[in-house]
Amino acid sequence: MKTLAEYEQLAALAHGHLCAGQILGIRLALHGLRLLGIDDPTGTDRKRLVTYVEIDRCATDAIGVVTGCRLGKRALKFLDFGKMAATFCDLRDQRAVRVAAKESSKQRARELYPEIEDKNRQQMHAYREMPDDELFDIQWVRVTIGPEEMPGYKGPRVHCAECGEGIAFAREVTVDGRNFCKACAGARYYEPVSD
Repeated sequence: MKTLAEYEQLAALAHGHLCAGQILGIRLALHGLRLLGIDDPTGTDRKRLVTYVEIDRCATDAIGVVTGCRLGKRALKFLDFGKMAATFCDLRDQRAVRVAAKESSKQRARELYPEIEDKNRQQMHAYREMPDDELFDIQWVRVTIGPEEMPGYKGPRVHCAECGEGIAFAREVTVDGRNFCKACAGARYYEPVSD
């Protein structure tokens, strides 16, 4: 594991700047890994970890830097719950821990550094030094990860009966024996426009 300062540099490179959310994300990931006993998430333990993040903010980039989990490697999973939380799943030992930032940490930062008016700087200073139990709530949880969700999964690919696009990882919707992509089945996040 690297030092907090080393992770801060890597997170700033990955995200484009350093902010309180990234420091919180670094600390959150380090705490989760410590609880699971994962010492080398980007090296010898890299195939041991899947991480679920619950927010698409600065902390998520920092969590990826610390854990080595990436969307493209299928080891980082995003569930938009709008919460500053992540669940770290140890595939080898079949254990998982959910770590959530405490709402009280912002107030604690104000108490620790009342002389710093800028909230981001105030929180950055506080989040570097606050003990884990003041920053986070933890909950041991069970996460069932199906084979089609695992890193390295190679499953059958089907084609949508309507648009013809390929669908991987069992994401098709079957209606009356025909396979459709989620968009053609009605779960489209975009609306086609005519030229």
